[in-house]
Amino acid sequence: MIVASTLDFREAARRRLPRFLFEYIDGGSYAELTLRRNVEDLGDIALRQRVLRDVSALDLTTELFGQKLALPVALAPIGLAGLNARRGECQAVRAAEAAGVPFTLSTVSACSLREVTSAASRPFWFQLYMIRDRGFMRELLAQAREANCSALVFTVDMPVPGSRYRDYKTGLAGASGLKGAAGRLSQAMARPRWAWDVGLRGRPHSLGNVAPVLQGRSGIEDFFAWMRDNFDPSIGWRDLDFIRSEWRGPLIIKGLLDPEDAREAAKLGADGIVVSNHGGRQLDGVPSTAKALPAIVEAVGGSLTVLVDGGVRSGLDVVRMLALGARGVLLGRAWAYALAAQGQAGVTKLLALIEAEMRVAMSLTGVRTISDINDNILVRT
Repeated sequence: MIVASTLDFREAARRRLPRFLFEYIDGGSYAELTLRRNVEDLGDIALRQRVLRDVSALDLTTELFGQKLALPVALAPIGLAGLNARRGECQAVRAAEAAGVPFTLSTVSACSLREVTSAASRPFWFQLYMIRDRGFMRELLAQAREANCSALVFTVDMPVPGSRYRDYKTGLAGASGLKGAAGRLSQAMARPRWAWDVGLRGRPHSLGNVAPVLQGRSGIEDFFAWMRDNFDPSIGWRDLDFIRSEWRGPLIIKGLLDPEDAREAAKLGADGIVVSNHGGRQLDGVPSTAKALPAIVEAVGGSLTVLVDGGVRSGLDVVRMLALGARGVLLGRAWAYALAAQGQAGVTKLLALIEAEMRVAMSLTGVRTISDINDNILVRT
C-alpha cells in the first residue's frame, strides 16, 4: 500500500479488518454529528501564510510532564486496539518509542500492562476509568506503578457508555450468545488475512487488564456487559482524592469540554487535562474540541497543561490545535487505522507523516519552534 497521507490508512484498515472492528474504530454515537464536527471544525481553522521568515532550522521538540518529546503528540488510549493487529498495543508502544512520543495504554486493552511493559524499553502512560470495584482499581494502579508508567490519564467522560449504533448493527454490542458469535465469526472469515494473523496467531484475546475480573469469560459480549455493569456513574470530583492517594505521578484528567470543569480540575490538583469529547463516541451534539479548546485554555491560564484530541488526522491539524492553545495533541483514530493497516510499521509511518506535515505547516506559517505556535498564526475573522 502506498501511503501518501494519513487518510490512506483509514481505507486500508477498512479493507483489512472485520466489519465489527472497523466500525468500532470508525464510528461515533447516535447520529455522529460530533464525530463529523471534530473533523470539519478543525479543518475550517485558517492559518496565516507568512514569507521570508528564515525557517531553515525547525525544532519540533517539546516537554510534557517532565518528559522531552520529539513531537508535541502522544498516542491516545484506544480500547481493544490489540485486536487491530497481532498483539497490537505491543506493536504500537514500540513505534511510539522509536518516534520519541508517549504511548497511552487503555484500561480495556487486549494486551495487559505487564505484557506491554515487557515489549517497551521505557515508561509509557496508562489510562484508567472510574470502576465500582475500588480494590480492582488499586490493583491496576499498583501495576502501573510497578511498570513505572510516567503519567496516569484518568478518563471522566464515560460514567455510562454512549449509544453507538454502528456497534449494534455489526453485532459487536447487543448480540449475545451463539447468534452474536456467529455473526462476528462470519465477518472475520471475510477477512482471511486478519483471521489468520490476529484471530488465530494473535491469541489470547482475553482483554488483559480486566481478565482477572472477567473470571475466565473472554467473549466480546462479556467485555461489554462488564463495562456496562462496572463503570461508576456515581463518580464526582471528590473521587480525585482517591486517585491522588493511590497515584503520585503526573495526573491528566481526560474528557473535559466545559471551562468550569477545567477550573475544577485545576483546583483539585490535576497536572493536566485533555479537552476531549471521546472522539464523538459519547454525547452526540456537543461541541467539537476545536471549538471548545480556546475557552478552556483561557479559563485555566497556565495552572495546568492543556492537551486535546478529536478530529486530528494530519500534522497540519496538530499545528492548528497548538495554535488554538493546546500544549500537546493526542492521536486516536489516526494511529488505530495505521496499526490495522500495517502494524508497527504503519504507526511508524503515521508518526513520520505527522512530523513531515508539521514541518511544512510551520515553515509556511513562519514559525521555527513549537513554542512559537500560538494564535498569532490564525486568520482572524
